[in-house]
Amino acid sequence: QVQIAESGGGLVQPGGSLRLSCAASGTLFNIYQMGWYRQAPGKQRELVATITSGGTTNYALSVKGRFTISMDNAKKTMYLQMNNLKPEDTAVFYCNCKPYMWDIGYWGQGTQVTVSS
Repeated sequence: QVQIAESGGGLVQPGGSLRLSCAASGTLFNIYQMGWYRQAPGKQRELVATITSGGTTNYALSVKGRFTISMDNAKKTMYLQMNNLKPEDTAVFYCNCKPYMWDIGYWGQGTQVTVSS
C-alpha cells in the first residue's frame, strides 16, 4: 500500500507565507509526478502545481509567481512554498502522487489553508 501524508497547513494573514509538505511512503517503486490540488468550499478541485521526478513543473495561472513547487526524490517528499497568500487561496490542499504517467495516482487526506485577517 501507498500512504500520502500532507502537512503544513494553517491560518495565515493576507500577504503571508506557508510551506506545505507531502510525503509518500509504502510500496512505491517509482514516482513519475507529484502535484498539489485544492478545493475551496462549493467549488471543484483544481490543479495548483505539479512536478515530475525530472523537475518539470506546471503551475495554475492564479498561483504563478507566488507559489513554488519542489521535490526531494530521495525522500519521496514534495513541497509547496506559498508566498503572498490571498483570501482566495483559502482551500483544502490535496497531494497527489503518480507512480507512472498513466496512473490516476494516490491522494492524501488534505490540509486546510485559510487566509484571513
